[in-house]
Amino acid sequence: MSSPTLTDKTKLKGFNLNFGPQHPSAHGVLRLIVKVQNEKILMADPHIGLLHRGTEKLIENKNYLQALPYFDRLDYVSMMIQEHAYVLSVENIKNLEVPIRARYIRVIFSEITRILNHLMSVTTHALDVGAVTPFLWAFEEREKLLEFYEKVSGARMHAAFFRPGGISEDIPLNLLNEIYIFCTQFIYRINEIEDILTNNRIWKQRLINVGVITKNDAENLGFSGVMLRASGVFFDLRKTQPYEIYDNINFNIPIGHYGDSFDRYLIRLNEMRQSVYIILECLNNIPVGLVNSYVQLNKKKLELNSMETLIHHFHYYSEGLSVSDNLVSYVSLESPKGEFSVFLSTNHTNKPNRCRIKAPGFLHLQGLDFMCKNMFISDLVTIIGTQDIVFGEIDR
Repeated sequence: MSSPTLTDKTKLKGFNLNFGPQHPSAHGVLRLIVKVQNEKILMADPHIGLLHRGTEKLIENKNYLQALPYFDRLDYVSMMIQEHAYVLSVENIKNLEVPIRARYIRVIFSEITRILNHLMSVTTHALDVGAVTPFLWAFEEREKLLEFYEKVSGARMHAAFFRPGGISEDIPLNLLNEIYIFCTQFIYRINEIEDILTNNRIWKQRLINVGVITKNDAENLGFSGVMLRASGVFFDLRKTQPYEIYDNINFNIPIGHYGDSFDRYLIRLNEMRQSVYIILECLNNIPVGLVNSYVQLNKKKLELNSMETLIHHFHYYSEGLSVSDNLVSYVSLESPKGEFSVFLSTNHTNKPNRCRIKAPGFLHLQGLDFMCKNMFISDLVTIIGTQDIVFGEIDR
């Protein structure tokens, strides 16, 4: 008996595929309902909220200092940059002037964090596609960077190092020399990762013309960061709306041409190079001086070796800052994943009345259906990887 054959009148039925939430290539607890016909994706519906912890409401029940560690746990690959957005928003409400040395240290550690993020993003993306070696190389470099985190804060990841008014305390002796040594050798490691991937035939076949986003589509979907710049849009908040000392630093913004996954990979590599140049310029120009203006307002009390010092210390860490006016603050900065924003409003207390967080990954995930349409199932893994998604910031 002959097997049935397909004719022109035969209708192929699509079916629904559950991708996640335990899929190793989902980059977090993503549940994706994918409607497929054969290997072609007709629709991809991301289900957001499996990791939801009510972070914004928790922050509203903490004082400004106690709320800070929650931001380390949002995008848990870009810890200090999340802190950075929050402390900038608090300083905007409190009208705090940050000492210039603290600004330099913040920029150094923000760019260290950007390198940490892109190393994770590029090499886990390569791991999804099938390349193992860059992942092992990158994690050796990440260990060195996490040691810098540990030396300034005592923690490898959740540092709580940035504080309203500056940083928690000055950096250890000789740390700047160690960061300089890292930067001089790290450029060669980026080149090694690029040598093994950029001209690799399999890597190019999996990324080129996959997940293409035009300039207009990227703007309409609300993309930011690498996802936007890969489509040819020059938009980086460090240049367009500079904060801290970025307007005094000479660096370039890599821009893509085609808006595909390969462009996004190349931009992340080049952004790591630019981060090294920013760090080196900061190392060459960092001044001496104070590192926290808020603490220095009470410098006389802190210098006394008495009960008054202990009382002030207890008062600062138990009650934190207080704000006398009804104010609102909305601050955006350029995180490794895109435009990360924090909205705070206050009402005469030491706690925020409202806290709202705008995460770039949330908008990128909403665009997943658009990027996946008529692509293959194997391309879905590539597209999720190139979006650089972390669900801590998306679900909150």
